[in-house]
Amino acid sequence: MADEFLVAQDVYLKSGIHIGTKFRTKHMANFIYKTRPDGLSVLNLQKINERLGIAANFMSQYNPEDILVVCRRETGWKPVKLLHKLTGIKIFAGRYPPGILTNKALDTYMETKLILVVDSWPDRNAVLDANGIGIPVIALCDTNNQSNELDLVVPCNNKGKKSLGLIFYILTKEYLKKRGVIAKDEDMKETVDDFAEE
Repeated sequence: MADEFLVAQDVYLKSGIHIGTKFRTKHMANFIYKTRPDGLSVLNLQKINERLGIAANFMSQYNPEDILVVCRRETGWKPVKLLHKLTGIKIFAGRYPPGILTNKALDTYMETKLILVVDSWPDRNAVLDANGIGIPVIALCDTNNQSNELDLVVPCNNKGKKSLGLIFYILTKEYLKKRGVIAKDEDMKETVDDFAEE
């Protein structure tokens, strides 16, 4: 069973990728495994793993210059910058001003065919832009996220440094493998720790 995971199960558990919030939306109910005594929701690890695999497969069908990753959350800046460095995928770390994808008159205008947002609420301007031009949106969603206007939900702790580090480590590794840049996991010199904030 363990070999079906993209990384070892204990690596997932140590990162806290499965620890949600005390709030849960009906959109995320299918991904929630249980609620802890302290009120925190726990996400289903197999569903996280499965959706990360689907996201990586989907992303690998696009050239790096056709993908944009948007991350307003500071805890995700280090891992998204490393994803950019290793894959060439475009990133926008910080507050995303609306219109980057839709207004050709802007200096910051860029064309893209697929967008990934780290959190669909703070990154909602990017989601709205993507919906406006009809491109697919992948979103990392915690238990408190809405999933409307998203094409692919990846359930996860989208706030923690270790969790975001692991997510972008997996997406980078799988993207490079599926694009034929590296042959196997061991070919990637960077580790999970390189993606996680100190």
